[in-house]
Amino acid sequence: MKKVYLLLLFISITAFSQRKTETINSTSLEETRTITVELPASYENNKTRNYPVLYLFDGEYLLDPFSGALKYGTYWDDLPEVIIVAIHQNKNDEREDDSTFDGINGLPFEKGAKFFEFVAGEVIPLVERKYRTAPFRIIAGHGVTAGYLNFFLYKEVPIFNAYISMSPELATQMEVRVPEKFAKLKTPLFYYLSAADGDVKKTKEPIQKLDQNIKIANNPLINYKYDLFKNTTYYSVVLYSIPNALNQIFDAYKPINLAEYNDKIVILKSGYVDYLRNKYDIITKTLGVEMPVRMNDYIAVETAILKNNAYDELGILAEIANTSYPKAMLGEYELGLMYEKMGDAKRASKKYQNASQMEPIGKLNKDLMYDKIDEMNGLIKKK
Repeated sequence: MKKVYLLLLFISITAFSQRKTETINSTSLEETRTITVELPASYENNKTRNYPVLYLFDGEYLLDPFSGALKYGTYWDDLPEVIIVAIHQNKNDEREDDSTFDGINGLPFEKGAKFFEFVAGEVIPLVERKYRTAPFRIIAGHGVTAGYLNFFLYKEVPIFNAYISMSPELATQMEVRVPEKFAKLKTPLFYYLSAADGDVKKTKEPIQKLDQNIKIANNPLINYKYDLFKNTTYYSVVLYSIPNALNQIFDAYKPINLAEYNDKIVILKSGYVDYLRNKYDIITKTLGVEMPVRMNDYIAVETAILKNNAYDELGILAEIANTSYPKAMLGEYELGLMYEKMGDAKRASKKYQNASQMEPIGKLNKDLMYDKIDEMNGLIKKK
């Protein structure tokens, strides 16, 4: 029964995301093209929030699998909400012409060059003008379009922040040019590459060379992952690749789990709050997602502080609480807890009194604050 309830709840939440069809009279392509924009469920209700954007080549058939994976990850708060822009390329097999490159120099050619300008000069500006977008762009493709998306890396400043290339058909010298570009990059970039063991030899061998060369480039600013999936085909590799790619790109977004707590936080000798700040700085600055500190993450750091008797850091933690939850009692409670642990019952009682006049949050409520006040006053009387 519980599984059925969760499934129905998941369906009810995701049902409110909305899709819009945009028709673009392209001056670059000299033709009309269509894109589908899927907005997150919270888009209409949260007017101040900006969202990362995922651009999809082969949009007709990649939209649903990406959308489903993102909605599931969002439900469990492992992935952020994202605007999806699906570029239609399959009605008349436009994907082949869109991906045209010169066989000698390996650069976009004829329709391929025009399609590059269409994406960079028309689609992206339209989306960023019309919708609330964060400064984090992802591009994904499959097969010939997965190879084509690498051309956006050739720019002096890459147009996208993250690339998802599934069983790509690589252009001339692409297995060399992409790693050469990676070796020179001075800004962070995510790159996901996958292949199926069922891919044809002429596709698989360049992918393997690309993987080897990227590893040789070894730029720490490149967050790189390569998957070779066993027992898969060119078509099924998409379903294996999507969750792995999204989890790679948004790994820093995930809430603190038990492994992270045990392996990275509680073992610190100091700097527990710095760890929390750095985590959310990465979420904001690298992924373009602005959000308050999750209570789960907040409690994990508080627990580590108490376990290691680093009570002075509770005061710094209170500053984060007051920023993320200014109307809640969390910040004053942390100050009260700090003074209590340091043996200053009088000041602790005052902070708990302040907290009792503010809004409850999580497990913190007025009854708990009154109990803490009575406890502190009892200690004061004993003195």
